[in-house]
Amino acid sequence: MAYDADNIFAKILRDEIPSTRVYEDDEFIAFRDIAPSAPTHIIVIPRLRDGVAPTGPAGLADEDAAMVGRLVLTATRIAEEQGLASEGYRLVMNSGEAAGQTVFHLHLHILGGGRLGPVA
Repeated sequence: MAYDADNIFAKILRDEIPSTRVYEDDEFIAFRDIAPSAPTHIIVIPRLRDGVAPTGPAGLADEDAAMVGRLVLTATRIAEEQGLASEGYRLVMNSGEAAGQTVFHLHLHILGGGRLGPVA
């Protein structure tokens, strides 16, 4: 699947759509989800490289391994900064429409702030 530069996350990166950012560095931004699935629901996305980003987990290549590791570590730090570490939180990455992926720009959800249902 080719990267769509007009997806909502690309527009957020370009400040064409407002977001409530909670974290930002040279590689990632994190912002609050506008339709949260938990009391705290933050999305972490990589910035574009050469105008594109991986479309999701299935679009990753071996050379993305270090970036994905930093993505998870960044999400973990954000969860701690948001006060989620003591009670627990969930990191979720969907791959494909059947899994519920609606934006095809690699992203990781941080969910917490209350009891979350079990995941099989």
